[in-house]
Amino acid sequence: MRVLLSTYGARGSVEPMAGLAVRLREFGAEVRVCAPPDEEFVELFARAGVEMVPTGAPVRPLVTTVVPGSAAGLAERAAALIGAQFGTVAASAEGCDVLLATGPLPVTAGSRSVAEKLGIRYVHVGHQPVSLPSPHQLPPARRGRPLPPGVTDLRELWEEDARIADDMFGAEINARRAEIGLPPVAGVRDYAFTGAPWLAADPVLSPWQGSGLAVVQTGAWFGPGGRPLPAELTAFLDAGPAPVFVGFGSMPVAPAADVARAAVEAIRARGLRAVVSRGYAGLDRVDDGDDCFSVGEVDHRALFARVAAVVHHGSAGTTATAARAGVPQVVVPQGADQPYWAERVTALGIGVGVASRAAVHDGPVLTAESLAGALEAVSHSRVRARAAAVAATVRTDGTTVAARLLLDPAVRAASPTAVPAPTAVVPRRGTSG
Repeated sequence: MRVLLSTYGARGSVEPMAGLAVRLREFGAEVRVCAPPDEEFVELFARAGVEMVPTGAPVRPLVTTVVPGSAAGLAERAAALIGAQFGTVAASAEGCDVLLATGPLPVTAGSRSVAEKLGIRYVHVGHQPVSLPSPHQLPPARRGRPLPPGVTDLRELWEEDARIADDMFGAEINARRAEIGLPPVAGVRDYAFTGAPWLAADPVLSPWQGSGLAVVQTGAWFGPGGRPLPAELTAFLDAGPAPVFVGFGSMPVAPAADVARAAVEAIRARGLRAVVSRGYAGLDRVDDGDDCFSVGEVDHRALFARVAAVVHHGSAGTTATAARAGVPQVVVPQGADQPYWAERVTALGIGVGVASRAAVHDGPVLTAESLAGALEAVSHSRVRARAAAVAATVRTDGTTVAARLLLDPAVRAASPTAVPAPTAVVPRRGTSG
């Protein structure tokens, strides 16, 4: 079977696809991945031995220059993403049996259109449940298009979200469809998601609450592991007690020097060492102290196994990796689905969430004092024990489940709406698990 995977986004959208591609190849499939042309992604797929087709513009320059919450240039960026699906992705999908896509609506709606034109199977996958319509949650905010104030009915809000999606992306999608002889679609969002989207999130960390969608939950997809840590980092880890990891991934927190200083001061106040991940924000050590080490892109699975706590922005991937490692978490959400993961970490008792930004995005409000308090909270033995207990339930076979669903006709015909999870940890009193 020939499989095309299409993705666009930062590492949290790309690395899981690399993990699935490796698993599919092990099962005998021919796989290629359309992904952004950033050097880090080219290197990621080269290490994994997976064919990558560079698609769209590099992500890092885009993320680091767009003003948080701003819709400036959004229409142009969306049009370029849609064009890439009808161009590069369509060409790559020739001769394939299935096209699986993740990313923003311009990507997934374009990918489904390509699959429709070619007459091949299409699968939509998301790594968090926040964007999927549900009577149990609010729709996510869309840049420059706030939901109507004063409306509290969730069904009405999700209907409004569908109208907003059509206003933002419908004309461009349908113009491209017309060019290749496809009829227009009404309801771009639901067209992209299909009636049975996949949710590549752990069922304990993120249990799906039912809705009209037949969601197929596979478990989280972890990227290819096994990459050794840099020798200098290993030496730092060996030289003292387990440090605290601090990293905000692809989030452009600013001013980076102030954020790094607040984090290191809080960690030092607890008598601990620090590993600071540069990420897109360019965080770095604040001085030459031997209790602090800065790193670039490293294998988080290997590193998190050797730290005392993980301070992070709350992406789906980092949350799942820290949970798998059984290490307490301090989540400092910056936006998007990150507040959701902060809430889940807190509800499960495996860490705490810390407010990070003012409502109007006028700068970080993270302080050394607030972070020190959070680190004190997660240092308690009950949190460490809880993190270890939850780690024992985190599925590690998400890519295997997904590969079998794609490749095995018998499994595919069964079309499960959820994959049975390991025995769930009983939630703490007053929490949901």
